[in-house]
Amino acid sequence: MFRACIFDMDGVLIDTEPVWRRVEREVFARVGVELSDERLRESWGMRINEVVDHWYRSRPWNAVRPHAVSSAIVKGMVEHVRSEGVAMPGAIEAVAAVRDAGLRVAIASSSSRVLIDAVVEKLGIAAGIDAVCSADDERLGKPDPGVFVSAARALGVSPQECLAIEDSPFGVRSAKAAGCYCIALHGGSTDVGSLDGADVHLGSLTDVTRELVAGLLGS
Repeated sequence: MFRACIFDMDGVLIDTEPVWRRVEREVFARVGVELSDERLRESWGMRINEVVDHWYRSRPWNAVRPHAVSSAIVKGMVEHVRSEGVAMPGAIEAVAAVRDAGLRVAIASSSSRVLIDAVVEKLGIAAGIDAVCSADDERLGKPDPGVFVSAARALGVSPQECLAIEDSPFGVRSAKAAGCYCIALHGGSTDVGSLDGADVHLGSLTDVTRELVAGLLGS
């Protein structure tokens, strides 16, 4: 029996994936590293410090410390969320659907806590979220299962009692390694094959209806 639902954030609850690539591309360009959207997708789902370290190792730059680059990217993302952030289709309704089914709700994201908090405030969903966990607080980021294990612990349940909703290959691997039942969202742009390992594949959160949740709880 499922007792909780854990949502990823970027690309699941809020439409930030294109913004991440834009902000990362702009900030990396300032230190002389030109990256295409295709190259930036290589690090999709990783913590920002891991993204920056990855490119610093492969294309090292001078003068600016990697930590400063990470901070500049997070600052740009927070500014975007506060001024222009938009919920993904079905996000608010999906949170309501799982809560109405009696499930506790958490967010488990690779993003930093300051960005998660900005998203929760912008979407007005604080009352529907019981716990927030950032992979920044874990020894390792996704695909390591740590952030999902921590989210389950914060909710007072086991990972095996959790539905996890993800949209990235790293996220799916993280959720399954933790022991969660994983719903993968492919959104029409993600290669479904890259999300192999998920238990269920859906197009978007608009498919996470009360009827779907009731069916999962009855299975």
